[in-house]
Amino acid sequence: MTLIALGINHNTASLDVREAVAFAPEQLRHALDHARTNANLREVAILSTCNRTEIYADLDGEPEALLHWLAGFHSTEPAALAHCHYVYQGMDAARHMMTVASGLDSLVLGEPQILGQMKTAYAQADAAQSLGSRLHSTFHKVFSVAKRVRSETAIGENPVSVAYAAVSLAQQIFSDLKRDTAMLIGAGETIELVLRHLVEAGISKVIIANRTLSNALELAAPFGGEAIVLADIPDHLHRADIVISSTASQLPILGKGAVEAALKKRRHKPIFMVDIAVPRDIEPQVAELADIFLYTVDDLKVVIDENMRSRQAAAQIAREIIEESLLHYEQELKSLDAVASVRAFRESVEAARDAELAKSLRLLRTGGNAEEILAALARNLANKFMHKPTAALKKASAQGNFQMISDFQTLFELDISNTGDTAPTSEKE
Repeated sequence: MTLIALGINHNTASLDVREAVAFAPEQLRHALDHARTNANLREVAILSTCNRTEIYADLDGEPEALLHWLAGFHSTEPAALAHCHYVYQGMDAARHMMTVASGLDSLVLGEPQILGQMKTAYAQADAAQSLGSRLHSTFHKVFSVAKRVRSETAIGENPVSVAYAAVSLAQQIFSDLKRDTAMLIGAGETIELVLRHLVEAGISKVIIANRTLSNALELAAPFGGEAIVLADIPDHLHRADIVISSTASQLPILGKGAVEAALKKRRHKPIFMVDIAVPRDIEPQVAELADIFLYTVDDLKVVIDENMRSRQAAAQIAREIIEESLLHYEQELKSLDAVASVRAFRESVEAARDAELAKSLRLLRTGGNAEEILAALARNLANKFMHKPTAALKKASAQGNFQMISDFQTLFELDISNTGDTAPTSEKE
């Protein structure tokens, strides 16, 4: 079985492709069960965010089977993912997971939300009982490394995130947010971050729109904001100078018609919109309206690039931490493999010893010659211990596998220089 990480992200796939294979939260339990059954996986976890969909698994077979499962689950042609997906295996997969969790592979370098999202993916897989010892061990190591990166580097010191980039772009368009009203659609972690950044920037008024009114009220109340349900957005949209949306909806929440109506009420005063959601919350056709400035997560990349330069030095230190941790993790896994091998070898030897000892004790009880019985015991034990290694050495010699013979000589510290028998076994038989 091989640890594997397969996925697509903002660097490899367009927004349309990422939307096509994104998992809604309510889909994940079914998807995890379906993957184990139909992709022949013992262990699997799925990470799905606005910028990436990744599958972590213990795979027995070719990665292409997992890619076909991903495409099939979302009714997407595998060809659409063929040139934009990536696959990491073994220690490379562990390195990739550490890199992702540390924020080094994010659209915003060093952004902290991805670690929480990965922990959520782990918790969801654990709840679905789709994790085994391999992924449990790997995730815990990944979280440990990400925590170390956060504590030992300055990668997370500056407030640079998708949420921060959205607010930063709004500040470039509106010189003074103290006179503006923002409508935030959704009530999740990203919208909460957007709200905090807007409040810090001095926003005049905030309207939180969410499917569940109680969640919107809970988020808006501490900041003196107003809460509405999604169905009421058309009635309040004309009040908003800024609209930032991030929900888990599978269908657009805001359409072109509703925005046109709002613009008429505003007498075509422009509205700045940022759609952070994947799939998109705002219909792309909204961007066709003359008084709308609509940006998606992909558009934010230019803003983000300007805010990430200070993190480059910290990122290099973080990568060094990952490589050091990866080396230790690999050594830990090898040590665990050795422990299991030693245990199995010991059990095998002890079983042979106990069987021969029991046989010798029976012979002694019947009055057999003690010296002959002890000699037979020693001879039988030696033969049993030597049989399998001898057979394996002969087979290795016949197949030209002289590395195994060399390793055997090293393992048992054998000196064959004085035996007068240095030719390979296959040449003498």
